[in-house]
Amino acid sequence: MSVLKSASKVVPAGSSAQFPLLVGDIGGTNARFGWVQDSNAPLSSIETLTCAQYPTPGAAAVDYLQRFHAGSAPARTSIAIASAIGSGPIKVTNSHWVLDPQVFPGEVRTRSLQVFNDFEAIALVLPHLTGADYNLVGAATPRNHLTMGVIGPGTGLGVAGLVPVRDAAGVWQTICGEGGHVTLAGVDEYQSEILRAARRDNIHVSAERLVSGIGLPALRKAVAAVDGLAIEDDLTSEEIGRRGAARADRLSERTVEVFCSFLGCIAGNLALTLGARGGVFIAGGIVPKLGDFFAESGFREHFENKGRYRDYMREISTPVITAPYPGLMGLVRHALSRS
Repeated sequence: MSVLKSASKVVPAGSSAQFPLLVGDIGGTNARFGWVQDSNAPLSSIETLTCAQYPTPGAAAVDYLQRFHAGSAPARTSIAIASAIGSGPIKVTNSHWVLDPQVFPGEVRTRSLQVFNDFEAIALVLPHLTGADYNLVGAATPRNHLTMGVIGPGTGLGVAGLVPVRDAAGVWQTICGEGGHVTLAGVDEYQSEILRAARRDNIHVSAERLVSGIGLPALRKAVAAVDGLAIEDDLTSEEIGRRGAARADRLSERTVEVFCSFLGCIAGNLALTLGARGGVFIAGGIVPKLGDFFAESGFREHFENKGRYRDYMREISTPVITAPYPGLMGLVRHALSRS
């Protein structure tokens, strides 16, 4: 069970109109949709759509429903979206899409709509993850009865937390913010030089400006300037990550190494801020593709390197989520807790 406050219309718990359930996870690049027929059915009909191919999230959802569930309308809809959630139209941070909570329900013919931040949705599934759903980096293991955090570089950089409600066993409260936009800080002179180089193009260098899919090209440019390496061609974020993890060229390798080290610093700050002794989970599309490179990088050292609190940090786990649809899984978990 979870406790959640969100901009939403809610079907009362125990209502016979809980299902079918449409779930969606909207990021800056892709939108994933899934379907749950009833409270005993699994998440099914999962499909990933490219946001750029549709004018609005409603158009994408309608296309999904026509292809997979023509003639059916969801009783409830839960949508996770990569943005700050308010009471009005919601602009996806790194996309042209805008979700209007007043319009979307009519487009998909749903009786109720509940909207979540995308990493808030991932946070909801953290207590239910097993060893098959993640790879550990470092020796510490998750303690899923304690406060947990999740951070993940995808197109942008998402951050959320999950706190157990005191004196209410099994009840959780999500913490949803915009932690990807905090000011990025350097822990040593080299990182400070990287930040100085990045500030030539951006007055404010947030964590997302360098530690994300949209940030990797900017990070590569800064690393090249500081390390004195030539940039011979422009590379996409995907190519930088692939070549870096394969150690195919020096600049890509150094870029991905710096990326991992900065992510370790940010994740460590999140652990201290939340008191996330249950673990800081790593989500998003970039890190799982780095494979052994990430485990061998400076991520864990920079995560633990918090001065007098190094021993405290050493006990906090940093699992990399490998389950393919944690956001959808979290939305389903929340819906089932209310059915």
